[in-house]
Amino acid sequence: MIRPKLKKRLGDLLVEERIITEAQLMEALGQQKQTGRKLGATLISNGAISEQQLLTFLAQQLNVPFVDISQKRVDPEIVKLLPEVHARRHRALVIEASNEEATVGMSDPADLNALDALYPLLAPRDLKIVAVRESQLLEAFDGLYRRTADIESFAHQLEEEYDESADFDLGELTFDDGDEDEATVGKLLHTIFEDAVQARASDIHIEPDERQLRIRMRVDGVLQENLLNETRIAAALVLRLKLMSSLDISEKRLPQDGRFNVKVRGKSIDVRISTMPIQHGESVVMRLLDQSGGVLTLDQTGMPEELLFRFRNVIKRPHGMVLVTGPTGSGKTTTLYGALNELNQAAKKIITVEDPVEYRLPRINQVQVIPKIDLTFSNVLRTALRQDPDIIMVGEMRDHETVEIGLRGALTGHLVLSTLHTNDAISSAIRLIDMNAPGYLVASSLRAIVAQRLIRKVCTKCATPHPLEPSETTWLSQIAKQDISDVQFVKGNGCQSCNYVGYRGRIGVFEILELNEAMMNALKRDDTEDFSKQARLSPYYKPLAAAALEYAKQGVTTVEEVLRLVENLAELESESV
Repeated sequence: MIRPKLKKRLGDLLVEERIITEAQLMEALGQQKQTGRKLGATLISNGAISEQQLLTFLAQQLNVPFVDISQKRVDPEIVKLLPEVHARRHRALVIEASNEEATVGMSDPADLNALDALYPLLAPRDLKIVAVRESQLLEAFDGLYRRTADIESFAHQLEEEYDESADFDLGELTFDDGDEDEATVGKLLHTIFEDAVQARASDIHIEPDERQLRIRMRVDGVLQENLLNETRIAAALVLRLKLMSSLDISEKRLPQDGRFNVKVRGKSIDVRISTMPIQHGESVVMRLLDQSGGVLTLDQTGMPEELLFRFRNVIKRPHGMVLVTGPTGSGKTTTLYGALNELNQAAKKIITVEDPVEYRLPRINQVQVIPKIDLTFSNVLRTALRQDPDIIMVGEMRDHETVEIGLRGALTGHLVLSTLHTNDAISSAIRLIDMNAPGYLVASSLRAIVAQRLIRKVCTKCATPHPLEPSETTWLSQIAKQDISDVQFVKGNGCQSCNYVGYRGRIGVFEILELNEAMMNALKRDDTEDFSKQARLSPYYKPLAAAALEYAKQGVTTVEEVLRLVENLAELESESV
């Protein structure tokens, strides 16, 4: 096959066709000399031409097809015909292949150097070049070049090293005196972390079973599983992780918690680790926190503008308690850190009591709870109130003593921020009373409650209209308190961008309850039933389900996610009864 080649230089052709001006070309050529970037990329970044315009022009000039791969299902095995390092370097992706020919998508089909490199790599196949958007290629690289095969390869290699010696020593395997990073177990763990970061995973689970080792990753709130047959390597993995976390490697009968930091794909990842003895070894769960981007601001939490305005007004008050509630993994800590980030000023003394300290913040006095030495929430909180603070953040209201100290602190001129594991905002105030806090104290101290959940966002690349069943329309109309039969909902069909699940990323769903006089009076009488009634009558209160439905009406999420949230709320209500 003859390589596609431009008859003239790209810049000259674009000027001739009056797509760009001579001045724009000269400016881009000057920048190109300084940055070393390709001319096309420079023109796009300058706004002289769009990526779509450039690729369409190149496709016409080179007589190659333009292909939209976002909706195309590409076989990951075919993609691997071109190693990832070369695919990323040359911005090329094998889309289809047979024994005779390979269809390769390129963001710059006129790049002769890349073509010269690709031909021997895919030989003896002939190449069919197509034009593809660079943004789509980069997404495809992250989704298709997963580390599953590498994980399996290193696991098999580690198992073989285990078999080679009857007196196998996990310690010797874990640390190589010559080069620690060359140890097979180190390579395996590094590959697992790389795969997790690439897949945007929030947690990694390592679970040894009788015949298999499960490595599961939570992506957008849902676990994805990878099974390994090499069960005996689990001990080596756990040992290395314990050493990295400074845990007791000889203790295998009791749970342990720790943390360490790793650098993966240019990102600094803080890892919180929890080990637990199970029937076939030790289970390990690691929470991944990307420290490279810093702490999110309140604007980045996804809280709607109206709720954000109200929340900001609440946290800027000089005293009172503000609670953020929801189950584990609902983003409570992110919201609280966003609030602290905004309140963090030289004129304010802020103390936090956490278990564990997730993000390090300058100027803020952060205390890690250590129950073994009686450094509990209540003890630290009692001491913190004597440290002349303006603002106190308590990681969680776990017991009666912590609740009462926190409420009295809020009553005596401090702003107290904390979390509570409850179903919704209304049940949070009732939970405080259930924890034996006096109703009058809750009424006097509690200012507002934020309840939140995380729901999956529909993939924008494959979203299509989704007509509702009559039963769904009826149910959702009850939640919205209005007829929604004329609303157009969407769902994701699945594409490369979302790994064919129809969802990509998550967004927070929030409800805010600010206590008014009627609610306070009900709490003072310990009348929880009237409190619930008054809260629901508040014109500013919008339940979580209704907030989620708003996102579905806007096309941000699906009806399926709304119904899932409603079901979870109903289950929690039935459990709390």
